[in-house]
Amino acid sequence: MTQTDTPCLLSAMDARGVKTLTLNRPDAFNALSEALLAALQQELALVASDPSVRVVVLAAHGKAFCAGHDLKEMRAEPSLVYYQALFAKCTEVMLALQRLPVPVIARVQGIATAAGCQMVAMCDLAVAASSARFAVSGIKFGLFCATPSVALSRNLGRKAALEMLLTGDFISAEQARQQGLVNRVAEPELLDAAVEQLVQSILAKPRLAVAMGKQLFYRQIENGIEAAYTEAAHTMACNMMDDSALEGVQAFIDKREPQWG
Repeated sequence: MTQTDTPCLLSAMDARGVKTLTLNRPDAFNALSEALLAALQQELALVASDPSVRVVVLAAHGKAFCAGHDLKEMRAEPSLVYYQALFAKCTEVMLALQRLPVPVIARVQGIATAAGCQMVAMCDLAVAASSARFAVSGIKFGLFCATPSVALSRNLGRKAALEMLLTGDFISAEQARQQGLVNRVAEPELLDAAVEQLVQSILAKPRLAVAMGKQLFYRQIENGIEAAYTEAAHTMACNMMDDSALEGVQAFIDKREPQWG
């Protein structure tokens, strides 16, 4: 297989329903080319329609997790129409991550910059190697990372997000954890084990409850508090009508482990 024939995105699913999507442009630091964005969009659409998927792990090959957009592609066609279409496509992919009915875990083994950092922020959970670093560095090239700012401002505090956006400076994996960008940090050789720990915990929960909860979480967070509580109360009432929830409550009453099958 030639370099040009090499898939820019690899997809694999195990018997448990854990689908791993792996960015596969290591020589280009896994930059989000048009082809890679299209491949991601296609795979995420497949996940959304596949009830056998329980968890998605977003990973990458090479030294970098993702260096953001492919600047060579962007510079080759400097037109407003092209840039608007490109960023609209990227936005669709980022929102697709959040709209999936299953949790998405970012497995961050290397640097994540600009739209790559945005992608980590848009995943539901993130585990980073201790050697990973994060930045929204567009400002250093005269380009404020506007679309990444949407995701960052919904993960970090305002001042922490603005510091990253206005300076373009890197933060460490541990700083990213402290500021809310990632959930856990592990030594590189323990990264897979740390991801697996989260995967196993999610797999032990009913798929429907997880799906309803994820959808509600993102929907309510954009609302005022009264509307958020209304949405949350409706979701909980519907969730309680599910057999798995009824079994879970009964198991608690009976002081036993739930039998979800």
